Amino acid sequence: MTRDTAPVARTRPLRRDAELNRRRIIASAREVFGQRGLDATLDDIAHHAGLGVGTVYRRFPSKEHLVEAMFAERLEEVRLQAEEALLNPDPWDGFASFVWKIVGLQAEDRGLREVMLSNAFGHAQVAEAKERMIPVCTELVERAKASGKLRADFAPTDLPLITLMIGSVAEYTQLAEPGLWKRSLGLLLDGLRGAPGAPSELAHEPLDTEALDNAMCSWRKRGS
Repeated sequence: MTRDTAPVARTRPLRRDAELNRRRIIASAREVFGQRGLDATLDDIAHHAGLGVGTVYRRFPSKEHLVEAMFAERLEEVRLQAEEALLNPDPWDGFASFVWKIVGLQAEDRGLREVMLSNAFGHAQVAEAKERMIPVCTELVERAKASGKLRADFAPTDLPLITLMIGSVAEYTQLAEPGLWKRSLGLLLDGLRGAPGAPSELAHEPLDTEALDNAMCSWRKRGS
């Protein structure tokens, strides 16, 4: 009995260490991918986590596997937020609140934005999470259109393009004015209303000339 149970007892600390390393890698990946996008490498993440590269590769044989582990759960959170928005009795408020939430998530997490807008990363779990999300987002859009509060020519496929547009504003103005994307989104949502009305109060002041120049310099450096 003692000989049979001893090997099991010796392996338990290794399993705990492996799980701790896994969590450490994912936590570092959230930060690195969130700031630098999916161009970051597993070597970058290993350095940020203070682990050897071999440790990272043992847990995640490729960057795609790490993206899968990180973002499938995040995408499911987005779907649940869309379902929550459907419970809002006002179709426009439900639609607009969801757009604010999803754009906010992606404005603060470059990696999430790239996963949402690309099929290049992630395996079955990410693909399945996207497939589950599409019908809910479509229903959210169609409900708002049926109420007359969202312009009739808006399509569900316009939604990811909105996140791309505002995500770009967030990326290129994050040093000059980190919250400027909120102003841009407020202006955009006013333009999506199905009927004219009083303009909404914008959440951020416009850039001054110097801040705009700084943002443009950031764009040129990234695009060079």
